[in-house]
Amino acid sequence: MAQEIEKKFLVVSDAWKDQVTHSVSLRQGYLCGNTQASVRVRLAGEKADLNIKSATLGVERQEFEYAIPPQEAQELLDTLCMRPMIEKTRHYVPHAGHVWEVDVFEGDNAGLVVAEVELNAPTDEPQLPSWVGQEVSHDPRYYNTSLVQHPFKNW
Repeated sequence: MAQEIEKKFLVVSDAWKDQVTHSVSLRQGYLCGNTQASVRVRLAGEKADLNIKSATLGVERQEFEYAIPPQEAQELLDTLCMRPMIEKTRHYVPHAGHVWEVDVFEGDNAGLVVAEVELNAPTDEPQLPSWVGQEVSHDPRYYNTSLVQHPFKNW
């Protein structure tokens, strides 16, 4: 079984910006999302994928990801995905043996900045950078599927 283990935090300062190794613009949409799982299409630069993720709340979830042709991803995003789209720039920031993903949201979720770190086990406690604040791993408002239904601009 494919498993994703990650923790998500609010970003409280811009101190991460000078540590970015690379960034990618992401456009993603959801074909469906229910109490069991979500099905997402993502276009990340020249790469595209179809992702199925369990709707489990917390740091540990089932996740399956499959590469698809970028042209097909674009068509799915344009014609079949729920609105609004999730638009964000993901910045990769190394810190204390982990690579943190800092997502700066755009569009209807502009103003939201979160950082995620993938872990080997749900009990892992990564060293937190000074620029992260409150953990929101268990708050469903910060899941991308929720941000489609209830964008940050409406909070």
